[in-house]
Amino acid sequence: MGLKYKIDVLEELKKNGFNTNKIRKNKLLSESTLQRLRRQEPLSWTNIEHLCKLLKCQPGDILEYVDEDEEKGD
Repeated sequence: MGLKYKIDVLEELKKNGFNTNKIRKNKLLSESTLQRLRRQEPLSWTNIEHLCKLLKCQPGDILEYVDEDEEKGD
């Protein structure tokens, strides 16, 4: 996977006042999106946009590109 999370998104949401109970209650993110974040799995652009809005940040603050070949030393 070339893209990976630079931050713990759920922890950052919590720091910004969005714990998982509040997220569920206000339907800010779906349960499947929360699960994908827990497992560090990719999200749709729509969900990334929504996270950026909630965290008042840019996609590059959340994600980074990692060249897998360079990581392996090829």
